[in-house]
Amino acid sequence: MINKVWKAMGVLGICTCLTLGVPAEAKAAEIAVETSTTLYARIDSSAAVKDMPLAGGQVLTQVPEGQSYEVAETSKDGWLKIRTSQGEGYIPSSSATLIEKTQEKVDQSVKQRREVVDYALQFVGGRYVYGGVNPSKGVDCSGFTRYVLKYAAGVNLSHSSRAQSGEGRLVSYEEARPGDLVFYGKNGSINHVALYMGEGRVVHASTEKTGIIVTNVMYRKPVKFVSVLN
Repeated sequence: MINKVWKAMGVLGICTCLTLGVPAEAKAAEIAVETSTTLYARIDSSAAVKDMPLAGGQVLTQVPEGQSYEVAETSKDGWLKIRTSQGEGYIPSSSATLIEKTQEKVDQSVKQRREVVDYALQFVGGRYVYGGVNPSKGVDCSGFTRYVLKYAAGVNLSHSSRAQSGEGRLVSYEEARPGDLVFYGKNGSINHVALYMGEGRVVHASTEKTGIIVTNVMYRKPVKFVSVLN
């Protein structure tokens, strides 16, 4: 009876490990987007741009009806300061309508890293082949990271986990970002490399039995983290 219980627990443990190794949905970190709002003045009637907010100020230029100009300072005492190609100057507030324009700026570094991870994830389920260089046909661990980073980011790496560990900038686990490389080893020698996805996960060509999979970064104790991306 005891033996049966231990066998059952063993089977349960194996199933649990397999489940952890294949998440229901794997994806890269979200792209960082910065949103900024800029105020513009749409000219309702042609106006003279003056060097001072005074009726008797010197005229710098004329702004035609229908054009829009960035606002340097909001309305004060009936005047609005705008930016023109001739420099900053003042126009009567009554001659323009204020418009807010929202712009989104994408962190290109984060975007590239997400693209690298997304590119790698399309090969999950592929075969592990020792010495292989193409994940569509079969690939080993360093062949996988080499292929992904070459075709997703234009980064050229050696076909060796040990060599790849020296082809980048050393970072800590806390500093590691999606697209960085994670190295594992034994007795002081590196023997495996994986691609970090972020959120404590890696995608890698693991073994002939498992192929290309997603696992927890701590499925083995990492030796070092290296960044080859900006």
